[in-house]
This record gives sequence, structure tokens and C-alpha cells, in this order.
Amino acid sequence: MMTQPRLPVFIEADKLAKSLDHVPLQIIDMSALSYYDESHIPGAIHLEYSEIITQQPPISGGLPSIEQLNRLFSTIGLRNDTHIIAYDAEGSGKSARLFWTLAVCGFDNVSILNGGRHAWLAGGYPLNSEAIHWPESHFQLTVNPEAIADKAYILSHLNDPETVILDARSPAEYNGIDLRAARGGHIPGARNLDWTLTFDLQDNLRLKPIVEIEALLAERHINREQEIIVHCQSHQRSALIYAILKFLGYPKVRGYHGSWSEWGNCADTPIEV
Repeated sequence: MMTQPRLPVFIEADKLAKSLDHVPLQIIDMSALSYYDESHIPGAIHLEYSEIITQQPPISGGLPSIEQLNRLFSTIGLRNDTHIIAYDAEGSGKSARLFWTLAVCGFDNVSILNGGRHAWLAGGYPLNSEAIHWPESHFQLTVNPEAIADKAYILSHLNDPETVILDARSPAEYNGIDLRAARGGHIPGARNLDWTLTFDLQDNLRLKPIVEIEALLAERHINREQEIIVHCQSHQRSALIYAILKFLGYPKVRGYHGSWSEWGNCADTPIEV
């Protein structure tokens, strides 16, 4: 397995275009199938978002078992000796969830196309409409527990001054106004960073400048010495925050895949409003 990523966590469209024929890449399009059928980056396969999560009501974004993930990634033909590029058309939440899922599997040679499909189209880069399928592979990895937080882990760290919970939902969800579970509000002590604050709607959904994102984190008293647990409703929006923190060099970041769909539907979990 490769030991060092050859490309950054977030790769710009121009750099990816220059790398297509020079770096061993596997590109995964996580946009809607209709977008993929219309056009996609040359060589990209399509992967449905539903394949990388489990639906176990009330949990809407559960993590499949490592056996299920190894089987999926082998079936679509992922290889351990390439660098994976993920992109989508919806703010990079889906591709970031794939980024986190592969991190859970201990695989870190993954990048997200900054701005996704929007940035690629805006740049006028090559497109293809041919459906791509890779030969099956033997993609076998093991769980990296340091990328995961579950309900029990959070409950045991609620009063830990070195642990911060970062809630990527909207302020209305965070404050219990927009109710998407049996109970509204937020995990006690959680700090709110709406994921939409991190990307620019006027710049093809690309990330805002690093200095602006660092300022958002500083305003919430987030620093690199802390362990940070990110969540949203289903760990799609918060997966982008996870990827951003890794991009910025934060060493201790976990994703809570149960997120509010679990916490807010439990009768005995503590909640603040």
C-alpha cells in the first residue's frame, strides 16, 4: 500500500486535469446517476451514495461493516496502489463521506475535487459520457478506530476538556427550531459550524480561502491540540468538515456516523437547546 498521499486532500480542477495521464488515479463520481450519464470526468466510475451507508432507522447514515466495505470496494475495482479522487455535484458532502469511509478503512490516499462537478464544468475540462467499469479487485483493509466516534464514545467524553464536538448542521437545527428527529437541540457543549459557511456558492462550491476557514474555527475555539468529533444529521455534511480539518492538519478528528438521527431519537441522551 502507498504510504504517503501524492495529492492534497482537496485537489483543484486544473491540477487534476494535468494529472489525468500522469498519475495512477481512480476517479469516483458520486453525483446523481443522471449527471454521470450526461457527462463525467474521463475514466470516472459512478458510485451511488447509498452504497457507502446503511439505513437502520432511525439512523440514516450508518457505517457498513468492514466486511461489507471491502466487498463493495473490491466489486467496483478499487486498488491499493492508486490514488482515489472523489467528486459530486452537491457541495462535496457525498465525496467527503467516501473520504471519511476510506479513512475508517485505514486508506488515506484519497482526494476530493475542490468544487466537484461544478468546478470541473466551469473550467471547461474534458468530459466523457461513456459508462466506465473497472475489473474487480481484492481490496482488503482493516478498521481504523481513531476515525470513528459512536454514541458511547461521546457520552464518555462529554466532560472531557480536551474533546470538542463540532456540529455541522444549520443554526436552526442546532437550536431545535428545525426539528429532524424526535427531539431537537444539540449535544451538550457542542459548537455549531454550519457546513455551508465553508464553501463559496459564488465560486462553484469551492472551499473558501484557508484563512477564512481558520477564522471560523478560531471563533469557535477549535485548535489542533483538541480531539474533535464532527457530526450533523447523518454524517454527510459533517464529513466535509472532517475532510477540511484533515486538510488543515488537525491530527485528532473523529466522525460520528450516527449523528443527530441517532442522538436526537434516543430518549436518554442529554440535550441542550
